Amino acid sequence: MSLRKAFLSRKFSKSFRELFRDEDQARGGDGRVSRDSAELDRVADCPDSSSSSWSAMLPELLGEIIRRVESSEDKWPHRQNVVACACVCKRWRDITKEIARSPSYSGKITFPSCLKQPGPRDFTHQCLIKRNKKTSTFYLYLALTQSFTDKGKFLLAARRYRHGSHNEYIISLDADDISQGSNAYVGKLSSDFLGTNFTIYDSQPPHSGAKPASSRSTRRFASKQISPQVPAGNFEVGQVSYKFNLLKSRGPRRMICPLNCPPSDETAIEKPMDKCKLKKTASTSYGYTVLRNKAPRWHDQLQCWCLNFHGRVTVASVKNFQLVATGDPSQPGGKGDEETVLQFGKVGDDTFTMDYRQPLSAFQAFAICLTSFGTKLACE
Repeated sequence: MSLRKAFLSRKFSKSFRELFRDEDQARGGDGRVSRDSAELDRVADCPDSSSSSWSAMLPELLGEIIRRVESSEDKWPHRQNVVACACVCKRWRDITKEIARSPSYSGKITFPSCLKQPGPRDFTHQCLIKRNKKTSTFYLYLALTQSFTDKGKFLLAARRYRHGSHNEYIISLDADDISQGSNAYVGKLSSDFLGTNFTIYDSQPPHSGAKPASSRSTRRFASKQISPQVPAGNFEVGQVSYKFNLLKSRGPRRMICPLNCPPSDETAIEKPMDKCKLKKTASTSYGYTVLRNKAPRWHDQLQCWCLNFHGRVTVASVKNFQLVATGDPSQPGGKGDEETVLQFGKVGDDTFTMDYRQPLSAFQAFAICLTSFGTKLACE
């Protein structure tokens, strides 16, 4: 079950309501219940009366329940119970979102919104990418075990389309509905004629005041905007470029990726701002980051270029790479700490590993890895 389908499921919340209704009937003679029922009439969190009883729980009790569920169900598939708590009603959803912190803080992927938030700082999220050559489709899974054969938890799907002289990768939350007009659409990746320069587009504005790309090809819909809740355009959040190899010298591909990475919750906690400053920095809260591929070394005995993937890559391929953060070169002291923030490599005919961490999100990491597929004669 995908994150989107789990979030929309209300099976767990329905069982919660039935259980509470039975308890309410059993305690019908209690005066406290009558006061609770009077208070329920004033609750507007949920439209139906069956869920109002749950929305009227004491905030301390409700917070303790969700906090225990969140701490005990720390891995998928059991983490779907945390998503189920958020599906009960609006009040439960707000408290669940406060307790279930972002991946950069908790290291856990819970809601679909987590896929566009920075990954953990102290470790990497280990993922798998499955390729279907016949349909030109790629599937991203969160690895639940160390085995490369287990699919894990589905996160995102992408499909390659040919548009004139360039390719586009449409990225979706739904593996069965991959199109720009879908409600599950999250973004896309667009290439140039040679397949050496790519642009990453987000379906949602990265910050307040962001303007969509002006090109007609970047619009989600051919007609005018159909709903104010659905942005009609795409917003550029990064680029990926492969350097030309004009001399055809032996060596791996060389990449450079300037990105606008989303801020982490830790930055907001460590540096609180007043409302006035927050409005001024809203458009610049996305950090500008430049990623470059880590230079491999030549192994005399193996007669090949080598990188240390720590056992996460088992098949030699020109697609394998590691990216390190170098910071903004235009800023003084902008050189990064040279720590690997994204690595991608082959482990089977159509199976690849993708490990990412802060400042990248799962969406950005997946888009960067998609650029590695396809032949690049000008770079090899």
